[in-house]
Amino acid sequence: MDTRTLTSSPALLPALARGALLSPLRRPRSDAPVPSTRLVLPGVRVDLARLAAYERVCGFATGSRALPPTYPHVLGFPLAMRIMAGRGFPLPLLGLVHTSIEITQWSAPPVTAEYELAVHVERLVPHRRGTEARVLTEARVDGGLVWESRSTYLARHRRRDGDTAPEAAATDPTGAGGTSGTSRTGGATGTGGPSGTTGVGGTEDTSGAEGPRATGSTEGTSLPARAEWRLAGDVGRRYAAVSGDRNPIHLHPFTARLFGFPRAIAHGMWTVARCLAEYGPQGEVTVRADFRTPVLLPGTVTYAAEGPAFELRDEDRVHLTGEVRPALW
Repeated sequence: MDTRTLTSSPALLPALARGALLSPLRRPRSDAPVPSTRLVLPGVRVDLARLAAYERVCGFATGSRALPPTYPHVLGFPLAMRIMAGRGFPLPLLGLVHTSIEITQWSAPPVTAEYELAVHVERLVPHRRGTEARVLTEARVDGGLVWESRSTYLARHRRRDGDTAPEAAATDPTGAGGTSGTSRTGGATGTGGPSGTTGVGGTEDTSGAEGPRATGSTEGTSLPARAEWRLAGDVGRRYAAVSGDRNPIHLHPFTARLFGFPRAIAHGMWTVARCLAEYGPQGEVTVRADFRTPVLLPGTVTYAAEGPAFELRDEDRVHLTGEVRPALW
């Protein structure tokens, strides 16, 4: 693997523009070679003011000694975009859909630590709707792995003869699961919280299907509602300001309509973060989330959770399903 060390975090907007320009030239297929590039960014320090703003937008308590479990994704996302916008990436960035994420937090990432981030594409996976790329992001402190995530991004296209989608794709809109295969015992999971298409690259989180009806968990039983959230029309703009992800489908109704959405949609990673903020404390955990259907803004959604499982739904659709479990080696 060709490891390249960067001196600063790549700018997102130029990467988005470059990827959009190259997209018409790409012909996606699951047997294409994956980029051999592994990007490494050492010496990363967390901007405390930006972190506090992120925590407020996503509903996390401010002032914790540990980063929210979703925050390292924000730090590493520019590196992932740099790879996916490059010439060696075989899938078109235009229309790429974030279908799932699995985060493993091996220890609580300290707010004041100096991080080394690393990102590369692990592999391409056939999917019944096209091809998925699996992207690995890692965060290290003093050489030790403290956090990692695997995101799957779907490029929808007609599959060629010989492509075989995973059997799980027959029932799972996200196709391959992206599990790490590694875990470690320990850590505190939450309690489920208190009672109470087409885009331009990277973060428009929907499987492209109509999505499951709001009937509850994968076992067919409804998870109990814990909270109802009325989402303002500016949620996408506020999250964009703290994450750097200014994909136009999230910002304004007009720009969202250019890509087939009736209104702006919430960032999928905001929905995960908001659910985890409600779910409660996380220590050494693995978080799995599957993006089912987009959340239109403004709108009203219900957060539901029981045991390790959580979901975000409205009266008609399940938007997000997930679970939090102890991390195991």
